[in-house]
Amino acid sequence: MKIVILSRNPRIYSTHRLVQAARKRGHLVRVVNPLRCFMNITSSNPMVHYRDEALNDVDAIIPRIGASVTFYGTAILRQFEMMGTYSLNESTSITRSRDKLRCLQILSRSGIGLPVTGFAHSTKMSAKLIEMVGGAPCVIKLIEGTQGKGVILADTSKGAESVIDGLAQMDAHFLVQQFIPESNGCDIRALVVGDKVVASMKRVAKEGEFRANLHRGGTAEPVKLTHAEQDMAIKAAKALGLSFAGVDLLRSKDGPLIIEVNSSPGLQGIERTTELDIASMVIEHMEQNINRKAEYRG
Repeated sequence: MKIVILSRNPRIYSTHRLVQAARKRGHLVRVVNPLRCFMNITSSNPMVHYRDEALNDVDAIIPRIGASVTFYGTAILRQFEMMGTYSLNESTSITRSRDKLRCLQILSRSGIGLPVTGFAHSTKMSAKLIEMVGGAPCVIKLIEGTQGKGVILADTSKGAESVIDGLAQMDAHFLVQQFIPESNGCDIRALVVGDKVVASMKRVAKEGEFRANLHRGGTAEPVKLTHAEQDMAIKAAKALGLSFAGVDLLRSKDGPLIIEVNSSPGLQGIERTTELDIASMVIEHMEQNINRKAEYRG
């Protein structure tokens, strides 16, 4: 296969590992910066150009599109889709997952367990919003934050109202979410490839921090998921249309709760924690999907 990885930096661990795994399995692979691409939008011959070259013979795309370039990156991916190119995760699924509000609404419609979450436009609703999620402490999240950025724990109702007022003044969109104390500064990352969880790890926040993201100084250890947790992670990825996803969940007294679904999950932390070759699993999944697509056409 001829594979293009849409990534701004070939030296990033996840991009490098996917290149490694694809070449090991005999594929031709290259890394293309989506911001260096431009497109010809036409019904007769849609095309994506990279610098001075037309990318018209690509079999598969692996999107590694950062949150800061979601709009343009998914536009380029959408153009490849118009050309009939297979994508590991499709553009619509990526945009669904990147918008935390839209993501949670889709998961809610699918009956997937979530922390109680509120959203409002007017700060006049702040007190009711905080009360609705169980009062303080509560979690306030920017809708488009990543890696724990833009996530704030408000210990008091007054503190929560102050944060909401400050965000509103910056015209930022945010969610107010129930705090799950029994999670005790831990969350679980389940990595879904296709229709199964291939790896999972528990992330533990550093002392004095409630966010367990490894980018925030958290530590990780392998963890075995319950059947309910596995089923929920797979169901969440499918609800968003993702065939490769990092599903983050909390263990609560009411069972597992999904807090986020990542359409471009990093491989470094989970490969090193579990000692599994996840990059090769991703490439193998792509091979199977493309072969099935070819058989269907035949």
